[in-house]
Amino acid sequence: MAIAVTLLICFLPLMLLLSGLVYLADPGPVIFAHKRIGRNGNMFRVYKFRSMVTDAQARLEHLLQTDPGARECWEREHKLRVDPRITPFGRFLRKSSLDELPQLINVLRGDMSLIGPRPISIEEAIRYGRYLNEYCSVRPGISGLWQVSGRNDVSYRRRVALDVIFVRNNSIEMYFWVLLRTLPAALSARGSY
Repeated sequence: MAIAVTLLICFLPLMLLLSGLVYLADPGPVIFAHKRIGRNGNMFRVYKFRSMVTDAQARLEHLLQTDPGARECWEREHKLRVDPRITPFGRFLRKSSLDELPQLINVLRGDMSLIGPRPISIEEAIRYGRYLNEYCSVRPGISGLWQVSGRNDVSYRRRVALDVIFVRNNSIEMYFWVLLRTLPAALSARGSY
């Protein structure tokens, strides 16, 4: 908790600047809140700087209905490698992982930890199958093994395996091992899109 408070204080000026730039890039809400599954299966809203256009859901539905390649990618990864909903500034936010800074508020609220499995949506829960209970046994994190292991370059099946490895080996050593690798992983932008 103390680390999260310190980080929030340190990043507050940057977060204010990013808020203004998000709005200038595409007027509308600056923060995007999406329901995710947390510890013990409790639902919470994860906060991010908005990186997509304001009508992103409608555009996604249209794209998935009209583009079989995009639909296949979405069904396989629950992400699009080339996503027309993302604003140019949003692309920068995602590449740099700066879009996730508001999740420090989630940490302060107790919904998340700095390190843990990334929070998943209800639609993604089925991909965890018998491992969903293990995912739900810890707080999701801003960073985790998946982020420092290649992020979206890693298959979803491997992502689940990394989350299980984290849960089964959850220790202070694992926590700081991931924490120390987070900044280099974010700076390399490997697997971020």
